[in-house]
Amino acid sequence: MARQYHVTGLGSAIVDVLAATDDAFLLTHNVAKGVMTLIDEYRAEQLYGAFGNTREIAGGSAANTMAGLASLGAKGNFAGKVKEDRLGHAFVASMRELGLNYTTAPADSGPQTACCLIAVTPDGQRSMNTYLGAAREFAITDLNEADIAGSDIIYIEGYLWDAPTAKAASLKAIDIAKHAGTKVAFTLSDPFLMGRYRNEFLDLLPQLDILFANEDEAMALFEVEAFDDVLHAFKPMNKIAAITRSEKGCVIARGAEVHVIEAAPVARVIDTTGAGDQFAAGFMYGLTHNRGLADCGRLGALAAAEVISHYGARPEVSLKDLAAKAKLI
Repeated sequence: MARQYHVTGLGSAIVDVLAATDDAFLLTHNVAKGVMTLIDEYRAEQLYGAFGNTREIAGGSAANTMAGLASLGAKGNFAGKVKEDRLGHAFVASMRELGLNYTTAPADSGPQTACCLIAVTPDGQRSMNTYLGAAREFAITDLNEADIAGSDIIYIEGYLWDAPTAKAASLKAIDIAKHAGTKVAFTLSDPFLMGRYRNEFLDLLPQLDILFANEDEAMALFEVEAFDDVLHAFKPMNKIAAITRSEKGCVIARGAEVHVIEAAPVARVIDTTGAGDQFAAGFMYGLTHNRGLADCGRLGALAAAEVISHYGARPEVSLKDLAAKAKLI
């Protein structure tokens, strides 16, 4: 019997604030290039003031993935915490406008809605400075068991491990999913997380059905220096690994089955924000629509190529139309 949702995403509900900068700006304001750095509210206010012209877009890793799934025509549900404030209202409206189900009750007190200040340099690299705010308050009481049980896949972002209550909620969601026969997908999110939670992520692997990672994250997880060693370490688990390698494309593996997929062509890389998020969207769309692993990888590559061709972490054109044109759906 068909389930209510193709994917339920659990993640930090964040509003992205993007600004075009240069390397000199990063040095002046002590911004670490190309990674995600957690900041407090004071630092967020400082950077926001230094940014100048900005663009505000509802974001957060898993939320961006859900936006990509919606663009492909999938039925999606998102769980994440905002506050009852201006940015919180904007986040909720943006998710619902996409046709996604979003019912997590907003907080009426405590920290403000989370934001991610993203400095985009001319080489397309994004340097993310994240104030987690209300997103840290996501808790087990915010879970909807019926939504999890009614999904083909739940998709969890590794960033949630930075908030103890959100991590607890994620582990509970995995337990619910396992009892309901819902597949569990997890994304490693950022190489820096391996320094903080590597052992926890390794312990989590047996409970996963799908692991998303980029090359650096996967190598850090298994503490290897060669990419082939990642595949060797993952092979005995007989789970799906979907590993992106930037311009080298991606590798999809499950046991002895390995597919090397070329990157989809892009006229010009503008902003790599959300590339991994959209890859996951394309891949999971394929997986929930009975596509083979190779076509899932191609759908992921197509979605990633669209999002890096413009500023912002969400599709600006219909991924469904692009996939149809490429004869992938």
